[in-house]
Amino acid sequence: MRKGPVASHFHNGKVKRTSAPNLSSPPRLPRSPPPVPSLSLRASPRAPALHRGTLRSRGEEEAAPERAGLAAAAAAQAAGAAPRVPPSPPCFPGGPRGWGGRGSPSARRSRRRRRPRLRRRAPEPPSPPRALPGGGPPSPMEVSGRKPPRPAAPLPLLAYLLALAAPSRGADEPVWRSEQAIGAIAASLADGVFVASGSCLDQLDYSLEHRLSRLYRDQAGNCTEPVSLAPPARPRPGSSFSKLLLPYSEGAADPQRLLLTGWTFDRGACEVRLLGNLSHGSLRNGTEVVSCHPQGSTAGVVYRAGERNRWYLAVAATYVLPEPETASRCNPAASDRDTAIALKDTEGRSLATEELGRLKLRGGAGSLHFVDAFLWNGSVYFPYYPYNYTSGAATGWPSMVRIAQSAKVLQFQGQAALDCGHGHPDGRRLLLSSSLVEALGVWAGVFSAATGEGQERRSPATTALCLFRMSEIQERAKSCPWDFQMAEHNCKDGEQPERVPPIASSTLIHSDLTSVYGTVVMNRTVLFLGTGDGQLLKVILGENLTSNCPEVIYEIKEETPIFYKLVPHPKKNIYIYLTAGKEVRRIRVANCSKHQSCMECLKVADPHCGWCHSLQRCTFKEDCVNPEYENWLDISSGAKKCPQINLFRSSKDKTTVTVVGSFPPRRSDWECVVKNPDTGRQLCKGRSPPDKICTCSIPTRATYKDVLVVNVTFSVDSWHLSKRFNFTNCSSLRECPVCIGTGCAWCKSERKCIHPFMACDPSDYKRNQEHCQVAVEKWVPSKTAGEGRFPESKSNRTTQGLQVFYIKSIEPRKISTLGKSNVIVTGANFTRASNITMILKGTSTCDKDVIQVSHVLNDTHMKFSLPSSRKEMKDVCIQFDGGDCTSVGPLSYIALPRCSLIYPATTWISGGQNITIIGRNFDVIDNLIISHELKGNINVSEYCMATSCRFLAPSLKSLKARTNVTVKLRVQETYLECGSLQYLEDPRFTGCRVEPEGDTELEVKIQKENDEFNISKTDIEITLFHGENEQLNCSFENITRNQDLTIILCKIKGITNANSIDTSSKKVRVKLGNLELYVEQETVPTTWYFLIVLPVLLVIVIFAAVGVTRHKSKELSRKQSQQLELLESELRKEIRDGFAELQMDKLDVVDSFGTVPFLDYKHFALRTFFPESGGFTHIFTEDMHNRDATDKNESLTALDALICNKSFLVTVIHTLEKQKNFSVKDRCLFASFLTIALQTKLVYLTSILEVLTRDLMEQSSNMQPKLMLRRTESVVEKLLTNWMSVCLSGFLRETVGEPFYLLVTTLNQKINKGPVDVITCKALYTLNEDWLLWQVPEFNTVALNVVFERIPENESADVCRNISVNVLDCDTIGQAKEKIFQAFLSKNGSPYGLQLNEIGLELQVGTRQKELLDIDSSSVILEDGITKLNTIGHYEISNGSTIKVFKKIANFTSDVEYSEDHCHLILPDSEAFQDVQGKRHRGKHKFKVKEMYLTKLLSTKVAIHSVLEKLFRSIWSLPNSRAPFAIKYFFDFLDAQAENKKITDPDVVHIWKTNSLPLRFWVNILKNPQFVFDIKKTPHIDGCLSVIAQAFMDAFSLTEQQLGKEAPTNKLLYAKDIPTYKEEVKSYYKAIRDLPPLSSSEMEEFLTQESKKHENEFNEEVALTEIYKYIVKYFDEKKYLPACWLQNACCAWNGCDIMHKTGPWKSGPIFILNKLERERGLEEAQKQLLHVKVLFDEKKKCKWM
Repeated sequence: MRKGPVASHFHNGKVKRTSAPNLSSPPRLPRSPPPVPSLSLRASPRAPALHRGTLRSRGEEEAAPERAGLAAAAAAQAAGAAPRVPPSPPCFPGGPRGWGGRGSPSARRSRRRRRPRLRRRAPEPPSPPRALPGGGPPSPMEVSGRKPPRPAAPLPLLAYLLALAAPSRGADEPVWRSEQAIGAIAASLADGVFVASGSCLDQLDYSLEHRLSRLYRDQAGNCTEPVSLAPPARPRPGSSFSKLLLPYSEGAADPQRLLLTGWTFDRGACEVRLLGNLSHGSLRNGTEVVSCHPQGSTAGVVYRAGERNRWYLAVAATYVLPEPETASRCNPAASDRDTAIALKDTEGRSLATEELGRLKLRGGAGSLHFVDAFLWNGSVYFPYYPYNYTSGAATGWPSMVRIAQSAKVLQFQGQAALDCGHGHPDGRRLLLSSSLVEALGVWAGVFSAATGEGQERRSPATTALCLFRMSEIQERAKSCPWDFQMAEHNCKDGEQPERVPPIASSTLIHSDLTSVYGTVVMNRTVLFLGTGDGQLLKVILGENLTSNCPEVIYEIKEETPIFYKLVPHPKKNIYIYLTAGKEVRRIRVANCSKHQSCMECLKVADPHCGWCHSLQRCTFKEDCVNPEYENWLDISSGAKKCPQINLFRSSKDKTTVTVVGSFPPRRSDWECVVKNPDTGRQLCKGRSPPDKICTCSIPTRATYKDVLVVNVTFSVDSWHLSKRFNFTNCSSLRECPVCIGTGCAWCKSERKCIHPFMACDPSDYKRNQEHCQVAVEKWVPSKTAGEGRFPESKSNRTTQGLQVFYIKSIEPRKISTLGKSNVIVTGANFTRASNITMILKGTSTCDKDVIQVSHVLNDTHMKFSLPSSRKEMKDVCIQFDGGDCTSVGPLSYIALPRCSLIYPATTWISGGQNITIIGRNFDVIDNLIISHELKGNINVSEYCMATSCRFLAPSLKSLKARTNVTVKLRVQETYLECGSLQYLEDPRFTGCRVEPEGDTELEVKIQKENDEFNISKTDIEITLFHGENEQLNCSFENITRNQDLTIILCKIKGITNANSIDTSSKKVRVKLGNLELYVEQETVPTTWYFLIVLPVLLVIVIFAAVGVTRHKSKELSRKQSQQLELLESELRKEIRDGFAELQMDKLDVVDSFGTVPFLDYKHFALRTFFPESGGFTHIFTEDMHNRDATDKNESLTALDALICNKSFLVTVIHTLEKQKNFSVKDRCLFASFLTIALQTKLVYLTSILEVLTRDLMEQSSNMQPKLMLRRTESVVEKLLTNWMSVCLSGFLRETVGEPFYLLVTTLNQKINKGPVDVITCKALYTLNEDWLLWQVPEFNTVALNVVFERIPENESADVCRNISVNVLDCDTIGQAKEKIFQAFLSKNGSPYGLQLNEIGLELQVGTRQKELLDIDSSSVILEDGITKLNTIGHYEISNGSTIKVFKKIANFTSDVEYSEDHCHLILPDSEAFQDVQGKRHRGKHKFKVKEMYLTKLLSTKVAIHSVLEKLFRSIWSLPNSRAPFAIKYFFDFLDAQAENKKITDPDVVHIWKTNSLPLRFWVNILKNPQFVFDIKKTPHIDGCLSVIAQAFMDAFSLTEQQLGKEAPTNKLLYAKDIPTYKEEVKSYYKAIRDLPPLSSSEMEEFLTQESKKHENEFNEEVALTEIYKYIVKYFDEKKYLPACWLQNACCAWNGCDIMHKTGPWKSGPIFILNKLERERGLEEAQKQLLHVKVLFDEKKKCKWM
């Protein structure tokens, strides 16, 4: 079985861009026929929104970021994928594909199709403005909500807008940038894109956003080119170090995916590597396989052949270059010096140096440049051309050599020459690019003629795309080798290779093509062409392979030449990879979204695009929802299928409205409405079932004659179609088809057009346009010369014209894509012609432009106004009075100018400095403008070349000294911003010095203040005045910038009396542009002056330094003493205060705290079952009390019955726990789902718990029994936690809940008694050292008189509204609010009625009120921008102040979280921050010591001690001398199991009980009060409860704690209490053991009552569904394998090794079905399980359908 080919070829190089950029040609504005009704297609409000995110299909690697486009773009343009080509039988199934010719298209067509994810595209620019009725035809369809049409803009502005509407530019697509110029690119089927640049090879993902791996071929960590490669002028072949890049062996049956690479290194080495990762070493390699010259060509293809089905490489290369300077770069073996094509076996140990066969060059044939290699019809083809690498000239015709696709012998089968010279006088002998369109049996090539060193010979016909039939090439390929040696040949004397002509209708001539790629889409041949100015063109061939005018679908803004190889996306045919210079882009193959209507979408005949009914726009097929259900119209449907609304007179007394065309699938009734938009009156309304078209009839009435406009709307489901008919000009229409087309009525006998609602004679009307065909032919204008037709015949006058008229030149030769309004043609006798036209001919398959002369200026000059066009070179000819067209030469449309640098960017206000702008395409600008907001636009004279412009900065003396202006370029009437120029104050000169250099030379140094100006030699002019106003010009030398001054140096040479001039010199004149200044000479201090002053200054400085140093030393010592004294005083005070507080402080515990806010059972259980999986809780909170018990799914009922089989359930649990990927989280979730499913079957659940616990003991007994139940690592351990929660919920609520809530309340009260930092939540009073606020400032209590505003939410008469509240002066306003709220609740027993964020506080001082806020304009802002929150002390609120609580009107927020830019009590450690605190706080927090405040932990413990002990004793007490049933039952169960297992150590049973009850249940409750109460747990409370929970667990521990002074404070805090608690715990355990045992009936009765309590609490069906998901995941091997494939790339996960081909699984997952088969007594359960699976599968299938 043969595999597909892999082909590669390289010109190896960088290409040099020489031509200018172009924009695509905009559509011409049509002529203005009579009014045509506008048809709008709008989306229903009920329609689904457009894609707002990324829908990622499984297995996709693509990234999703698309960039935004122009601001004026339409807002919801869709991206999409092209329709698929119907797959044909693969010639080489599973094989690789070619790099060069893309190999086997059949292999590409057989790839697995994947629907790409839907993505938002960058918006498209707006279409040209639509004309109003009567002024031109609007677009037949437009999106509803579009602004009404506006009059056409002036031509230049319109042309600019159309230019902007050109294809997407460089910033809109993913781009990969490499360090060096790219020399090779290939895309693999599954491993991404491979890009070779310099000496590196990169593996990229398909989105080009991530590099997967990299290969350094020359030096590790270095991608630079070993030899600098200068890119030669195009179209000569470039240079590259990478020669071959061939992914192959990528079929499903191939054991390894491989990549063959060829490099110039190591004498042309080749390597075979694994495709998956380039960092792995090469599998095989060999030298002298490819060309070792960077300039030399190499092309290769890999294919399978022979009996052993091995992979072979057929490679053609330029092994030897004749030039001596390049021949020295590598020395190929003597055997390679005359080799042209070789055949190698790639599967040996190495790529053998000895070939299996060779084809050698004919002696004296010169060098051959190979372009491509591909397979076709059992042969290997190599396109090439003879090439002289020294002169850069082709020495012969391009040819194609053919060899047999064999395994051992290289068999020459002939060669044929290729003739693509039509339209060029010298022929095109260079072959630039190659592409095989295998599905069509056609080969496409880009050919070029020589262009000269500087592209001076480039013309509109330089390059051409030619298509050849492969069958004809194969037929004409003669066995006589003209370029190769053959031992036996059939050559005849004088025989020359036969030239194969191209398919004439497909030939496309263009000025600068560089690359081609062809494919077949929906039976249409599509060709993509790259150009030398960075454009990607798209050509669609007609049915007879006729080329159309190419569309520009993408454009690189840098105008880099496109690489000669275009590579399609291997998985998505909506993308193509575009390489240029150092960049690779992923480009969409069509711009479907630019077509605004269905008609426009389908008339362009682009097979990638179609009309999507549901989205109501032009999209790729993959972007349309349900495209297979008649929702997507492709080009095969034709524009006639587009939905259209018709309005026609159906009889003499009524007019009917209907709709024709194709429509989306319909589920509801049609509705059609006709309305008068002026009055809003509904003229008629119709409705019809989905299978019939809605119609609506309007009666003919005289009253309707005033209805000039009607809106017609058809709607079904979410699809809407609307159209507006305008009857304003009916009477003015004189043609039948135009009349009926606008909705008017045509009276046949009277031959006039009337209002459709008016009557003419009976039966005298036209119903449709079928009766008007003759009139149509008369009315439709014939094609003009503008469409490429002009008179062919030549009259005598034409002949005379050739003798009379003379054309000399046309200026300019380059214009922008906006066109040019004043192109001047010079010559002779222009005034003698009455009709002069200019004809522009660009791409051969595009229409010609015919332009009438604008103005004949005189006999020798005339002016033309050229329209806008795309970027390209065009031929220009002038036609006089219909005679022959006289050629004028080429004219180039290039892109708009782009600026890259303005130098210098700063100038002086007086102006006159030379400014240079660097960029490109400056030779098309009309003039240069300086724009200022006050001065307006200032025209400046400029001198421009193609890449630079120079101008003199104008003077702006009247403006302020420092200002910025904008430099703009005017092209036509369009202004392009180029950059900004900054004006600063004029330079300031401080003096000058004149010094003689000998007697013949003077040196002038001018001093200038330092500034930001860059002064050049051309800007400055210096003149020296001496004697009696004599002057000398000074020659500028240089400018030196020092720390203080800038020195300008100039010299005066060639004088004879330098010393006398020096003494007589007076001043120096400096001219900087428009600035002219006179600089006086500075007086030079004498030497003795310095000798006296310098020592005196030195002595003064020394004495001052000594004095300052001594003063600072004393000041520093004094400050240190003060700080030490302050620290000592602080320590004494804090220790004394802490002792006094510990002995005297009392906490006023609130005895009555109202009703305890218990959670209901459902929420308590869910928070306990799913503590970390909040996502599961909402699915169980559905109200189940009203659920119909009979409405239960059959599959779930069967599963419910199945899990009630104890043996089955236990077997399933054990099987799941043996799965290595059944994580701890999965075990906990499964146990919780099982608890909910069996919530009403607690007796059965208890029996399951017993069985599983016994099994766990069997496992634990083999290791350490004391570790059992310590962690939650199995299903039974989580099941025990849930079981305890269910059974002890009543005990928790009745006995423990109240003391627990009292503990939390008391702890909160104690914490809030002292300062609490809002930002960090640390507090002065705490139990946890980590949450201790030891950086505490001094604070005082402030008593406030709070007045509550009367609000509707709380108008009770007995509510006390004046309350005294104590707060701290260090409290923030938010903290004060909370305390005021709590005080109101305590005083009145009910809340205020508003949320905390809905109220505000006001300080009332007399009649003034001031709102209190945490942050306002008075807030202190510390250094680094940190804002200190306002406190009570900040507002200087004293005792007895009145605070009013009011309701905010609006703009309130909740749960304000402050960032790192705010602080409260903990200030940043900075002296500046201390100063803002004032003298009272200065230095306080800097000398705080944390250990000073550890007494606060003890104070907090004392405050809550009594409440805590009450809580503990409520837990381990036995009310009424009876233990809760669950505790007594399970403890007895553990005792019985220990006795059965002969465990005599009492510590083991104690540990079991501790692990099952306190550790598994009580600690969880103590640390999470929010599980029990409707409260919010703060991080600080959590830290304190952790200390209490640790003390609680220590009381149950059997080990004695050995604590020292260095032990953690959290352990030391309760160290003295733990022994007492331990004794109580032992007594508790003993009392439970001594109680009489429970009978089974008592326990069952208790469990039955608990089950009844919780009926209809949960949605058990959800739990059963989740349990089934776990069961089906490990159901059997067949079910498990796909899951394994999804989770692992190669499924090499433990036993899940798909690559293992030895048959059954030897180790790995154990499957439930297999386990049931092996267990005895579970046959019935196995059948039930299979039945359950069938039911679930049927249910799933129904849902899918």
